[in-house]
Amino acid sequence: MAQKCVHKGCGKKFTDPEEDCHFHPGPPIFHEGQKGWKCCKPRYLTFDEFLSIPPCTTGKHSTVDDTPGPDPSPPSKTLEDILPAPRPIATKETPQTLPAPQAAITAPPTVPSPAPPESESDDPSVGILPNTTCRRRGCNVTSPAEGKTSRDGEECIYHPGQALFHEGSKGWTCCKRRVLEFDEFMKIEGCKRKNKHLFLGAKKNSGKEEALMEVRHDFYQTTTTVIASLYLKKIDKERAKVDFTSPTTVTLDLPTADNRRYATELPLFGRIDTTKSKAKIMGTKLEMTLFKADGLSWPTLRSDEQGTSEIIQVGGPRKA
Repeated sequence: MAQKCVHKGCGKKFTDPEEDCHFHPGPPIFHEGQKGWKCCKPRYLTFDEFLSIPPCTTGKHSTVDDTPGPDPSPPSKTLEDILPAPRPIATKETPQTLPAPQAAITAPPTVPSPAPPESESDDPSVGILPNTTCRRRGCNVTSPAEGKTSRDGEECIYHPGQALFHEGSKGWTCCKRRVLEFDEFMKIEGCKRKNKHLFLGAKKNSGKEEALMEVRHDFYQTTTTVIASLYLKKIDKERAKVDFTSPTTVTLDLPTADNRRYATELPLFGRIDTTKSKAKIMGTKLEMTLFKADGLSWPTLRSDEQGTSEIIQVGGPRKA
């Protein structure tokens, strides 16, 4: 009888206990908008990228979850720790001096921008491989190992929204339930139903190349750099071009393996050092490290975006 492996990152059904299992032995880590696993180094901003991190350990399947728990929380503070120290009373001999007011810093919103919509159905002309996991968030159903010709009677229960992590709580933007533990978050039942799973997605158009007018992006910054991410899957590294053509412009030509292309001149809010700035193509995005030429704070990535009156926190994510 087939059993389901409970190791993080595996979740496959198995009948042979000696079969190799690829999984994450450490617990998940979510810190300041970044997501990853304690057992390996990759860190990402979006939940979909977090789920795509390949397992770092090979072992055997298990039906007992032996993943270490999260690190113990620090001891709770006492009332004396929380209350501020009393101020000395001002006298004629020792006039009271007040500390200089600090500039207000407001963290930008942490709710992720909507991801591009997924295909709504599988291409019926393409066969589905055994043990393929449904692509819809929160479903996690896999196709039968022995395969079947009819898909009548399938029901997909999933989350159409995005994963949301805020101040320790975890949930989905499409429904109200919030939990504290990652394992409980992964068990939150979907809030929408469809009559068939999405194992493959629609067949890609092999004809004319699709020109993309815009792609989703976000950024965060330090005192010296702006780290910007442009989300586009399957960028062809051999053909892609990223040119820092001027201190205020980045020229992009990003063809993809699925016959799409994003080509534009990106107008930057501030000036950059073109000799230091660099770009890196990853599985689901292009990441650029832009070195500031003047050290000023950027309220937006692009100069043609409407800014806000809020002060952007250095080092925090800024969604667009």
